[in-house]
Amino acid sequence: MSQKIIPKKLLLLHGPNLNLLGTREPEVYGRMTLEEVNQAAVDYAHRHHAELRAEQSNHEGALIDIIHVARNWADGIVLNAGAYTHTSVALRDAISAVKLPVVEIHLSNIHAREEFRHKSLIAPVCVGQICGFGWRGYLLAIEALLGHLGVSD
Repeated sequence: MSQKIIPKKLLLLHGPNLNLLGTREPEVYGRMTLEEVNQAAVDYAHRHHAELRAEQSNHEGALIDIIHVARNWADGIVLNAGAYTHTSVALRDAISAVKLPVVEIHLSNIHAREEFRHKSLIAPVCVGQICGFGWRGYLLAIEALLGHLGVSD
């Protein structure tokens, strides 16, 4: 008798200005739109026996609310907090409070950019950070999160 695979449920959460992907500084953030990134992530997750739900907000409180709700259904979170990475203690506290594994992701290499982008307030409460690989970083983050959750092909 074969063992039934129970798909993991993942939240992909995008922070401020990521709704402008494809048009906002494409030399830094790439030319793929948010919808294209989300579809690539959903397809990748599906191929790896996971369900992925994507959300985006430009508002700190809305991101926190989404994280709070995720504790009731998600097994883990892939988070691109955008500029809130460097400023939001509230977002950091929400991640810590829900006790879900979170992988931090950034399209650009934040450590090779302006000094104020080098410090992540959320990194200490995340299981890891992926940056600098453009839209493919989301796929790497999903793979890393699934590995952390004990899912392997």
